[in-house]
Amino acid sequence: MTNTKKRAEDTCPLVYQCRLPLSTRTVNHLADLLRRHLKAIRSRWRILPPGKIAVIVLAVLRHDQRLADMASGNNVSESTVGRWRDELIGLLAAQAPRLDRALKKIAKQGGEVVLIDGTLIRTRRRTERATGGTIPASTAAMACISSL
Repeated sequence: MTNTKKRAEDTCPLVYQCRLPLSTRTVNHLADLLRRHLKAIRSRWRILPPGKIAVIVLAVLRHDQRLADMASGNNVSESTVGRWRDELIGLLAAQAPRLDRALKKIAKQGGEVVLIDGTLIRTRRRTERATGGTIPASTAAMACISSL
């Protein structure tokens, strides 16, 4: 048996599109974060521009797209998309204020009541059977801090 990279006759790659409701500001913010990071670590290049990487990562995070699907549709490897996802999550996490600093800031501004809201945000997670046991099927919870 021989392996070939040629497609069978009369076939074409299937393109899957979905609507990703994101603002330009969100995509630009993430792309700018990545650009600054790449400049700081003196990275010479990436296979795709930062804006395209931002959209791919947002699609993975927002719609729970499989890494392999996003990778093959953009001619990169699955591990590359995973690295991009982890890298951008780290960059976003570095921007988030720590709880103790946020509470001090609210106290300085004269805030008397702080609500730490345990709002449940429904996410679409695959079951263990679909992912081979790598992602538990659950609902994510997010803590939001606001002052009154």
